[in-house]
Amino acid sequence: MTGTTTLTPAAAVDRTGVSLDTLRYYEREGLIGPIGRTAGGRREYTEDDVFWIGLVTCFREAGLGIADVRAFVAILRAEHTPEDRVAFLRERRAGLEQRVAALRRAIGVLDDKIGYYGRAASTGAP
Repeated sequence: MTGTTTLTPAAAVDRTGVSLDTLRYYEREGLIGPIGRTAGGRREYTEDDVFWIGLVTCFREAGLGIADVRAFVAILRAEHTPEDRVAFLRERRAGLEQRVAALRRAIGVLDDKIGYYGRAASTGAP
């Protein structure tokens, strides 16, 4: 990796906010990498690796499962068309929109209950 800035595993953890165990898990699952190694066999992460880690982390935070992330990584790494990539992402986005709508409904129910019990508490009702 001559001429490229690399990060130690500890620095990659600091930059990405994920644990070392998570980095290794992502690598084992083929979601990132292959990760370069020093002459002594220690992992070293590039800016590209940090980007991929961020992408995988974003997808995971959005609720996509490992199988979905693995499928998207496979689409990116293979010679799929941009349309294939867009279709995959649109499908996942539609699922997220459904989850957001369900969460909004749940928040509405909670707000109603907070209001109801808040009024009851202010009047001294049980």
